[in-house]
Amino acid sequence: MESSENEPAPRRATARESLVSGVAIPAHPLALDASRRLDERGQRALSRYYLAAGAGGLAIGVHTTQFAIHNPATGLLKPVWQLAAEVMDRADAGGPTPLVRVAGICGDTKQAVREAGLAKELGYEFALVSLAALPGASISALLDHCRAVSEIVSVFGFYLQPKVGGLELPVEFWRGFCEIENVAAIKVAPFDRYRTLDVVRAVAESGRQDIALYTGNDDNIVLDLLTPQPFKCRADGRPMRFVGGLLGQWAVWTQKAVALYWECRAVAKSGQSVPKELFETAAELTDANAAVFDAANDFRGCLAGIHELLRRQGLLEGIWLLDPAEQLSPGQAAEIDRVCRCYPHLTDDQWVAERLDRWLAD
Repeated sequence: MESSENEPAPRRATARESLVSGVAIPAHPLALDASRRLDERGQRALSRYYLAAGAGGLAIGVHTTQFAIHNPATGLLKPVWQLAAEVMDRADAGGPTPLVRVAGICGDTKQAVREAGLAKELGYEFALVSLAALPGASISALLDHCRAVSEIVSVFGFYLQPKVGGLELPVEFWRGFCEIENVAAIKVAPFDRYRTLDVVRAVAESGRQDIALYTGNDDNIVLDLLTPQPFKCRADGRPMRFVGGLLGQWAVWTQKAVALYWECRAVAKSGQSVPKELFETAAELTDANAAVFDAANDFRGCLAGIHELLRRQGLLEGIWLLDPAEQLSPGQAAEIDRVCRCYPHLTDDQWVAERLDRWLAD
């Protein structure tokens, strides 16, 4: 039977529903020219690349974008957020599902609230809140900080690994965090199994069904997406799972990363045994990440490593970062060469080459 012309169109999902259901979100880098000024053409090209690759949203103003853009002296935060928002606006105009727009928020509470207001003004619905500017603060003070931001936009919790400036956040913090009404998701990125389970446990014990777990553990992406977590405190008895990822690793080789994400989700939902090939891919991706993120040198070259791969693909003109001292570590380029040789199936070089000109077009 044909539908009536007067039948209402199906309701479009909201961005929050998309987020809770699960999507792949790359952490967006910053494109600079040789003078370390914003390269708008390169910045747009990166956003277009990620969305063409199937990303369900973008996170910008985060660690991968370089936290230094939050320094007002750079004058970069608003234009960078604005450029990404414009690209997402165009993509959203013809897309069936709204993109998830995540703005990285930094600084003390006064700065964080100001940034949250700007993010909302530019169309961002979620704030990934870094607590790195509050070392030594009490759990109560940290929660007050998150609560203040949540009064403006929905909060995306962030457990940033301590080696790149994150704070150690005990399970007591995460219990309190889950009591904040406008919390939508948590990016779990301590690169540590014990700390990861602290977050999962807190969300499970909260009983909330509307807080989505996103892996940010670039060293454990595949296993995070595949593994049912040990806590079954939900009313329906289902185990906790990571439904998505918000990752610096997904800033490179994104087309293959998104395909792998959906493969992991399909296997997790099926309840079937995990194919051994996915365990092999898990180890390969971790090895590749070690090279790109410079694990051998406590991640000092992580941003330069991401930029180097994008430079090789033609998406960036160089690996210039805001801090001239941030460069590839000795031997890191050779390690990147090695993983590219060993795992060509993880890369999307050919796919990018076929589309690069259109992304770079003004």
